Amino acid sequence: MNRLAIVLIVMVMCLSVTFAATENFPPPEFESGYTFPEYTTPDARAQLFSIIDIIVLVAVMLLGAWFSIRKRSRSHVIMLVLFSLLYFGFYRKGCICAIGAIQNVALAIGDPEYVLGLVAGAFFALPLLFALFFGRVFCGSACPLGAVQDIVLLRPLRVPRWLEDALGLIPFVFLGVAALYAWTNTAFLICRYDPYIAFFRLGGSMPVVIAGVALVLVGMFVGRPYCRFICPYSALLRVCSSIARDPARITTHECITCHLCANSCPFGAIRPPTPENVGPTGREGRGMLVGLVIALPVIMAVGGWLGYQSSHELSRMNYTIQLAERTWAEQNDTVEGTTEQSDAFYHLGMANEGLYRRAAEIRMRFDVGSAVLGAYLGLVIGLKLIGLSIRRRRDVYEIDPAACFTCGRCYQVCPLERLPEDKAAETGSE
Repeated sequence: MNRLAIVLIVMVMCLSVTFAATENFPPPEFESGYTFPEYTTPDARAQLFSIIDIIVLVAVMLLGAWFSIRKRSRSHVIMLVLFSLLYFGFYRKGCICAIGAIQNVALAIGDPEYVLGLVAGAFFALPLLFALFFGRVFCGSACPLGAVQDIVLLRPLRVPRWLEDALGLIPFVFLGVAALYAWTNTAFLICRYDPYIAFFRLGGSMPVVIAGVALVLVGMFVGRPYCRFICPYSALLRVCSSIARDPARITTHECITCHLCANSCPFGAIRPPTPENVGPTGREGRGMLVGLVIALPVIMAVGGWLGYQSSHELSRMNYTIQLAERTWAEQNDTVEGTTEQSDAFYHLGMANEGLYRRAAEIRMRFDVGSAVLGAYLGLVIGLKLIGLSIRRRRDVYEIDPAACFTCGRCYQVCPLERLPEDKAAETGSE
C-alpha cells in the first residue's frame, strides 16, 4: 500500500502541468465588423477536476481491492458501487471513462497529430494495471455502467455455459471494430452507442435510450449483460485478470463444497468441481489441442484475408470517403442533385483531386486495418477453441478470475466466512 501511495503522489505531480497558447502572427483586419473570439487558456479548475478524477479512480479501486480481497465485505463493496454511480455516472456524466478511452488510445496510435491526454491514458491503463494484480476490481467497484447493472439485478437467471462462451466473443469483436474506426479517425463507436450515457446525462437519441432501457430490463434477470456480452473494455480486463497475481477467492479456508457460492454468483464465474468420471485432457483431447495450435496461423491468415476483402465496405462509414464517392457520382452524372455535404464542399472552392487523394489514403489505411482486424478475430476464435479443448480437474469450487467481477456475493453466503478461524479449520477438515 505504501508503494502504491508513492506512485499516486508521483502521478499527481506529473499531471500538474499547464499549457499556454501564444499568438505567432498578427490577425488580419476586416472591414465587415467581424470580431475575433477571445483566446482562452486551459481552465485551471478543469485541470484540477481531471486530476481529482484520477485520484478518485485510484482510491476507489484501492478500496475495492481491500474490501473484496482482504476485508471480504460485500456491504463495503456495495457502498463503493453506489459512490461510483453517483460520482462517475451522474456527477461526471459518464465521461471520461475507461471504456471510451479505448478510442483515444487507438486514435493516438493512428494519428500522429493527435496527442493522448493524460486523463484518457490514465483511465485506460490504471484499471488494466489493477486487473493484473487483483482482478476486475474496476468492474466491481469503480465502473458506473457496472453499478447500474448491479443495482437493477433482482432475480438473476443462469446463462448456459455454451451460450455464455458464444456471447463472450462479442466484446472482442466490438473491441476490434471500435479500435479500427477510431484508428482511422472515422468514428467513436463506443461513445456513440453507449446505452447508459443517456441515463447519466438525462437525455440522448431515441435509439440509444431504447437500447439502454432494454438492457436495464434484461439486467433485471441476467447479471451484467453489457459487461459480459458487449463491453469492449471487458475483453481487455478478461485477459489481464486471467493472470492476476492476487485475485478474489471464495474462501480463505478449506472448501467444503456446499454449492452455496455457485448459487449466489449471478455471473457464472464460479466453476464447480469436476465429476469423478471426468479426468484431465485425454489422448484424443491432446490430439485436438495440438491440431488447433497448428491450425491457429491458418485461422489467422484466413481471418486476415476476409478482413481485407471487407475493407471497402467497412471504409464507407468514413465521412471523407462518403463525400468523395458522392462528389464523384455527381461529377459523372450517375446521381441527380446534390447533398448538403457536397454543396458545402463545393462552396469551399477546393479541388476534387485533393478530396479523392485523401479518400484513397484513408482507404489504404482501412485495407491495412481491416486485415489486422480479421487476423485478430481469427486469433480470438482460435484461442477460444483451444481453451475449450483444454480440460483440467477441479476438486473444489474455484473462481474464474477472468469472469469474476469481485462483487463479494460468494463471501456473503459462504458458511466458513462466518466461523472463527479454529472452527472453520475443524469444519474444513471433516
